[in-house]
Amino acid sequence: MSHEGTPLCTDGGACARLRPGRHETEVLVDAGGTDRQRAAVLAHALDHVGVTEFSVWVDQPGGHFDDIAARHGLACIRDLLQLRIALPITETTDLSTRPYRPGEDDEAWLRVNNRAFAWHREQGRLTQADLDERYLEDWFDPAGFLLFEEDDRLLGFCWTKVHHDEDPPVGEIFAIAADPDAQGRGLGRALVTAGLEHLAGLGLTKGMLFVDADNGPARALYDRMGFEVDIRRRLYLPEHDMVATA
Repeated sequence: MSHEGTPLCTDGGACARLRPGRHETEVLVDAGGTDRQRAAVLAHALDHVGVTEFSVWVDQPGGHFDDIAARHGLACIRDLLQLRIALPITETTDLSTRPYRPGEDDEAWLRVNNRAFAWHREQGRLTQADLDERYLEDWFDPAGFLLFEEDDRLLGFCWTKVHHDEDPPVGEIFAIAADPDAQGRGLGRALVTAGLEHLAGLGLTKGMLFVDADNGPARALYDRMGFEVDIRRRLYLPEHDMVATA
């Protein structure tokens, strides 16, 4: 997940952006500026979001930002950590993967993805239409969408993307999962390694990924691999959405 989006308003070093999505609109508040400035751009963005289904992501929320968000009718839901690592890493893998084939692998991939992320608010409800939208993104590259199969059955994947808007460009592990039937075999680490090897092969020197702050097993794995926390990103939802989904 990146903070790409249409800039809506700025105040000093603070900036709020809008990113329309298939299921909801995201309001993105960057890390710059003071809490007061970021509260101002958030309020302006909420006044102009123009939809009822939206979420708010805030980078590096200060100590008082939860109270500020609550005054705007928002409840804190989760913290997402952006982890970074220098490339290439010393670890290697002999896991055999192949590039994704748009149109041919869609059904199998959606099945594995939605099974693996059944607990996840966003990633676990993807449809063919969502996948078709990804194909249209400037960053989409099937060569960096790695699939692991066994006996002609898809068991795991590592989907990478490159952020060319950063200087120097940064490679991201955009999504990674193993089918629940294949868990416990160490596929996660092997798939991450395969993804980082692919990104390093493109000449990139920085890799990154996002993980939920409370996902202890995943964080322990990434710590062991040498990832370090770079940004904390907090998700807020309108309180009426929390009542509806409780």
